[in-house]
Amino acid sequence: MTKFNSLRHIPESTMFRKGDVFVLFGELFGRGYANGLIDQARAAGMTILGITVGRRDDNNALRALDEEELAEAEAKLGGRIINVPLMAGFDLDAPEGEKNVTEMLSVLNLKTWQEDQLDWAKVEACRQAGVRRFTEAAASAMAEIDKLIPDGSNVFFAHTMAGGIPRVKVFLAIANRIYKGRGERFMSSRALLDSDLGKVSLMNFDEVTANTLGHLITSSAAIRARMQATGGSVRYTAYGYHGCEILIDGQYQWQTYTNYTQGYAKMRLESVASAAWAQGVHATVFNCPEIRTNSSDIFVGVELSLFPLLQALKREGGGKWAQQQWDACQALLEDDVSLQTVIDMIASYNGDATSVSFRNFEDWPMDNTPALADVMIGTSDDITKLHKDKKALITDHLSALVLEGAGPLMFHGAAEQIGPVLWLNHDIIAKKLNALHPD
Repeated sequence: MTKFNSLRHIPESTMFRKGDVFVLFGELFGRGYANGLIDQARAAGMTILGITVGRRDDNNALRALDEEELAEAEAKLGGRIINVPLMAGFDLDAPEGEKNVTEMLSVLNLKTWQEDQLDWAKVEACRQAGVRRFTEAAASAMAEIDKLIPDGSNVFFAHTMAGGIPRVKVFLAIANRIYKGRGERFMSSRALLDSDLGKVSLMNFDEVTANTLGHLITSSAAIRARMQATGGSVRYTAYGYHGCEILIDGQYQWQTYTNYTQGYAKMRLESVASAAWAQGVHATVFNCPEIRTNSSDIFVGVELSLFPLLQALKREGGGKWAQQQWDACQALLEDDVSLQTVIDMIASYNGDATSVSFRNFEDWPMDNTPALADVMIGTSDDITKLHKDKKALITDHLSALVLEGAGPLMFHGAAEQIGPVLWLNHDIIAKKLNALHPD
């Protein structure tokens, strides 16, 4: 378990400048945490490079982007993309003539999945095939990136790869019950983890979310050595999640979303960064607050921790601009609903005995329970119903604020070489936002 180490000051480093190079190690598909770093790199005048995960053809074979796809991806990034497919994970890889893991899992169904067993020797052969494919592609991509980085540059590698959910219907059906179900539709997360389906999923999460950071660090060793020899330097960042401190009863307290199955991979990501740091490689995992994204929306209730950010904005010296955020959130609610009513509902949720019992840092990530599903999913549903438009939620607005604050904290924090794992809590996010919007 990584020691809880929070960023408590606003980093002010001006290390990165025009001519330095920013490399996004992960494709940009939508609005998320990566955009905050790209905005900072662009503002600093850095050259922006990226990679692609590639695309699958009709036979699931991995291919590079075609001309139209490449042009669209580069326009979205605002920089050049190295068109070498870097799809992470091994669920669609296999030795020649053998079934891949997705095909192995395709025979599972909701009646038998807990008893169905996998051939682990064949799974391991698929994993090795996937790792071999990825590392070879990473070496090829880095050779191309190396040509685009001048001697003496400061280079920022931003690792953004995460996920690894098997693409099989049975997993999606199970996930809906684990992350969204209550009452008769509730399903235990422990049942999944104890099954072969759960075990292979955790393996794939590790490969996508965590081990790719190690592959990035290894494949860019020549770039790192050249920069260090010519007066430049290299930084690596990655996005973690390991709970977050929010205001509860007037104090910043650590809390988390449960059940966050990918939490095991996020802890492995922390260990990869810590091991690199011990070898003199400045890689930092920033454990960021919960926000709503396309990928996080499967986790109903993950957004509940966003609401106390409004209180943090005022707590950390906010004035007119902070009040404007309260007003913007109030405007999203039904006319007869007060924002304070929602704040009180969140306070009740955080004070519930069941919620309190899950604020256990040492045992993270904990399994879900029927009681937690009732209070968490129930509170989420109740608050959503209070909005004028179910597609325009307060948590959308607050998520955008977190992204705005986190970007510069990560960008300048990485430059300061603070440590291998740092938590960005609501206190520092609020301080940074208020600093960005002085009255």
